[in-house]
Formats: sequence, C-alpha cells, structure tokens
Amino acid sequence: MFPGVAMSATVEYYCSFLRAATVQSRQLLEMRLKCTESRWISNRFFQSAHHMDLSALTLTQLRYLVAVESQRSFRGAAEQCHVSQPALSMQVQKAEDLLGQVVFDRSQQPVVPTERGKALLRQAQVVLRELDRFRDLLTPDGQVAGRYRLGVIPTLATTLLPLLLPRFCQHFPDVELVVEETQTDTLVERLLDDSLDGGLAATPLSVAGIFEEPLYDEPLFAYLPPRHALAKKQTLRQSDLVGEHLWLMAEGHCFRTQVMQLCRVDRQATGSDAVRFESGSFETLVQLVDRGFGITVLPALSVDQLPHKRQRSRVRAFSAPTPVRQVSFVYAREHLRRRIGEAIVDCVQEGLPESVRRSPRKRALLPPK
Repeated sequence: MFPGVAMSATVEYYCSFLRAATVQSRQLLEMRLKCTESRWISNRFFQSAHHMDLSALTLTQLRYLVAVESQRSFRGAAEQCHVSQPALSMQVQKAEDLLGQVVFDRSQQPVVPTERGKALLRQAQVVLRELDRFRDLLTPDGQVAGRYRLGVIPTLATTLLPLLLPRFCQHFPDVELVVEETQTDTLVERLLDDSLDGGLAATPLSVAGIFEEPLYDEPLFAYLPPRHALAKKQTLRQSDLVGEHLWLMAEGHCFRTQVMQLCRVDRQATGSDAVRFESGSFETLVQLVDRGFGITVLPALSVDQLPHKRQRSRVRAFSAPTPVRQVSFVYAREHLRRRIGEAIVDCVQEGLPESVRRSPRKRALLPPK
C-alpha cells in the first residue's frame, strides 16, 4: 500500500490474516492496519527529520569551534589549543558534519561564523561554561588544582611574570597555568567570551562585566640618554619633556596612552621628527636611548631591571604628584576557579619588590584609555 516502504512483521501478519477473515472482521482489521502503518511511517519521518544523534560530538570539538571564533583563524586557534592546524581543522569539520550545519564561512578572511553558526557557538560556550562549573564542584575543598588560562598585557609580561611564575609553580603544582600575552582590548573580549579565566592588566578599565582587583600602583620614570642636560635635575616636571624626542610604545598598548597623557603629547605635532619609531618592547626603547637618541618613560619594574649605575645616572623621578599606573587582576566570572585566582593574586603581591610595595603619598593615576 506504500510503495518503496518496507512493512514490519506485524503489518505482514495482518495482511495474511485479512485474506481469510469474514467481511466484518476484515473491516475491523483494515482499520487497525491503517493505524499501524500510520504510526510506523510517522515514527520514521520523525527520526529522519527531527532526531539528531550528537553522541559522537566531543567537548574537544566544542573547544576547537570556540577557539576558531575567538581567533578568527584556524592557525591561531590551533596555537591557542596547542594542536596542529590539520588536526584542529579535521575536528571542526567533523563537528560541522555531526551538527549538519556549516559553522564558519571559510571564504572570508579572517574566518567568520555563519548566521546559524553564531547561535551554535553561543550554545557551545554555555556548554563549556557549565562543564567548568561542574568540574569546580568536584574539586575538594581547599585544593587549588585544574587548568587556568591567564592573559597578560605585553608591558607586564617581561617584568611581572618572572615575579609570579616561579613562586606560583612551586606552591601550586596541581594547577596547569596557561599564560597568553595579549593586548588589553583582546584580553577583555576573551574574558567575556570565556576563552580566558583571568588577566593581569593596567586599570581602571570600567568595562561592564569585568571585575578588577588592584594589586599595586607602579610609578613611572624618565629614562635619559648619556650626558643629557636633564640628568642634572633630581626630579623632572612634565613640562621638562616638551620638545624632547620621545620614544613611545606602539599603537594598541595602553602604556602608550598613559605616557601621552603624562607628557601631554600630541603625536601629530611631532611629525617633523626625522625618525618615528614605535615599539612593543621596553628593551628596544632602552637601547635607542642608550645610543643617545631621544628619551623614553619606563615603569618601576622595568627600571629595576637596569644596572644600578645606570639607574642612578640616567633615571629620574617625576615631581609630586607621582604619575603611576594601576595594575590589577581582572576576571569576568566571579566564582569560577576562584581559588586559583586568589592564589595568583597572593603570589603576585608576595613577589613584589620595594619599588612598588610602597605607594607614593601623592600620586596621579594615569588611566589606560
């Protein structure tokens, strides 16, 4: 009665019995047969159109999907997840096959999610977030353990991490700490999308959904070339740097914004300089000044890394109120992996040298934006 559809054994039984039945019985059995066939076809349709087996979809695949969205690149996602790009691409493709949806538009550069992919990625983040909560519930009370993804802005990485990591690894060997260097805007985005658990950054950021726990105020100093006239002064005023060739951090670094506020620099007004170079490294700026070319501004922890003789002869403090940048531990999820976050804060504060332990009485906080 339904061409191309195989009948169940029950249906075939009714058909054979129907041929030998009386007229009255035949009518009754025909009604039962129609109901049986209808239910069977309805179930087959439901299974094919509405039922999807996601048992083969893995949490690793969900993490890879979220990483590709975060990085907008398969290569960047592979680096973030510490796997090869072919391996990650294969798992993303498998996930798309299982979901029956194309999650990413690969014809765009950078890679972007499709409209349906955006909804799937939001749900993947929810799944991973709830898994993290579940894992936290299984951690014994008082134990500091698990995986923690920490973002650090570049102007803190070279000075703060050497103070944090040895102490943290010694005291908390059960924590898998993954540290990533990233600029402030990206760090905030990744805290909000749960691809980072916490961060070390200059604050205040004043971003909705981001919590800030101040760690210390770091004074700023002028770094002068050899035999510069300003070295005769014990302290400098902001106005002393007007007209000087000032080396800055590159665009995107919050420290650049803070120095420009400190020195009231209009970068357009210095366009007549024969050379304009902006670096992402304090070490590079120091080497330029050492060659007798221009002045720069350094935070206290970078000054601590200079030889003592050079600190005495070529580093000058600013007059009160002392310009400082505030460094904080930042996070977006108040209770998740809280014990690890508290351990990071404790290790940072325990490792701080005297140059930043004592906050100046009169200080001027330079906002990073």
